[in-house]
Amino acid sequence: MAQSEYGNDILTLVDEDGQEHEFEVVDTLEMGEERYMALVASYDDPQETLEDDGELVILKVLEDEDGEEYLEAIQEEEEFDQVAAIFMERLEDDFDFNEEDE
Repeated sequence: MAQSEYGNDILTLVDEDGQEHEFEVVDTLEMGEERYMALVASYDDPQETLEDDGELVILKVLEDEDGEEYLEAIQEEEEFDQVAAIFMERLEDDFDFNEEDE
């Protein structure tokens, strides 16, 4: 798990509309030469946390020409399904997944 001594890492991601969203890194996975991150929305307000649907966001970690890492949605459905199944198995004790999430 991507965890510091103070808790899970928090990432700020910018969507296509330029809005910033904070996510908590709940797990990372290396498969072959590929690396993936499982994220959930992070809120400062405990009430917002309770109201959130807790959707697990899975992104692929890529590198640009300068060696800088960035996150991207997984484009291939088969690759996404395989990675999602691994994360869901690893995180089933921490999260309550609904059937529709699978």
